[in-house]
Amino acid sequence: MTVISDASPVTFSGVLPEAVDVVIIGGGILGVSTAWFLAGQGVSVLLCEKGRIAGEQSSRNWGWVRQQGRDPAELSIMQESLRIWDRLSADTGADYGFAKQGVLYLAESEERLGEFENWLTLVEDHKLDSRMLSAAEVTALLPDCRGAFKGGLFTPSDGRAEPEVAVPNLARAAQAQGAVILECCAARTLDAVNGAVTAVITEKGPVRCGAVLLAGGAWSSLFLRNQGISLPQLSVKATVARTAPGPSVFEGNASTSEFAFRRRQDGGYTIALSGYHEHYLSAETFRHFFSFLPSYKASWRETKLRVLGSGIERGLTTTERWNAGQTSPFERTRVMNPLPDRQVLRRLRQHLAARLPRLADQPFVESWSGMIDSTPDLLPIMDSVAPIQGLFLATGFSGHGFGIGPGAGRVMADLIRGRDCGHDLKPFRLARFEDGSPVRLGPAL
Repeated sequence: MTVISDASPVTFSGVLPEAVDVVIIGGGILGVSTAWFLAGQGVSVLLCEKGRIAGEQSSRNWGWVRQQGRDPAELSIMQESLRIWDRLSADTGADYGFAKQGVLYLAESEERLGEFENWLTLVEDHKLDSRMLSAAEVTALLPDCRGAFKGGLFTPSDGRAEPEVAVPNLARAAQAQGAVILECCAARTLDAVNGAVTAVITEKGPVRCGAVLLAGGAWSSLFLRNQGISLPQLSVKATVARTAPGPSVFEGNASTSEFAFRRRQDGGYTIALSGYHEHYLSAETFRHFFSFLPSYKASWRETKLRVLGSGIERGLTTTERWNAGQTSPFERTRVMNPLPDRQVLRRLRQHLAARLPRLADQPFVESWSGMIDSTPDLLPIMDSVAPIQGLFLATGFSGHGFGIGPGAGRVMADLIRGRDCGHDLKPFRLARFEDGSPVRLGPAL
């Protein structure tokens, strides 16, 4: 793997259509999954990606496909998503690196064990195969991990996939079903008549359409703000590394209070700090301060606040406005590629040496960072956008969008077509941040 950047070759190109049924803005897992489902239903689709398919967080995440630890509001969609992942290779004839090897959370305190037990009680109706493990069972499952673990939480049916392979392969599957997918084709603005979408204006020209899905990840707030719509969304930076192929210490995904790791298809490991993020202070931080206050109070120990400098992250928080005839911020930053945090990489090496000595000497062959889009309650938004008829939004998956992506894509395809999606979407409505509803942080682990 080499991290996708604006230097990566363009692999999705073609002629901009004059008109389609649906335009999707954003080529991450959500946009691509929705395109695949819509195209498979005979709907004409154009997917516009400002840079490269999966260029940002959809290829920079940990690659976990998990039910374990999720907010109960997401679980039914996640369970559907897991079923989709399970059959994706058979349905499309492509490799996604998907394998069900389980997710394991380790607890070094009775308090953490109590959090696991509380979550199991809350999700009992979903009939997961998640179960508590004793200290002896943890040792049997992960004998190479050092630590005074009190026990753990394990979900054998959870899985993992290879993000940088999976999303482009699903895009090819959508393309094979008739979707038009264009890289280096930023959507600048929307055209609307009498409050209804009529076209998307891209850097290559206008495309008439009756519906638009904005699935722009960390860029969604900026796009909507230029349309006069406020979206409470902030971004945090996370650093990840991968090792060279090494010995098997665990074939699934596991995390301690300090770091998380998963076995890769190439025999190496993807490694990251558990819950640690960096947030760059900007005008958006203060604009949405009170909305995000509960989540900041809950995670302040794991969040490093930084002053926004002149780095690439600045593009996300620009206050400029533009029109259809002007170059947009999306064209100036094709792929957000922030530098990894060297201090984080040093800490990861220390954790490997202390916890997994068999991997202590495995070199990091690559490291990267990505910008994670978050909402105040850490739940995604999957909804229509009331001020503009025909505009839909899927964003704010808060670092857990990769695994749920195919299921959420199916939901958005039905929502766009006016069909019953089969899930309760009230927790994901955009209006929850405007109608006086209190910000509720769920029991996600």
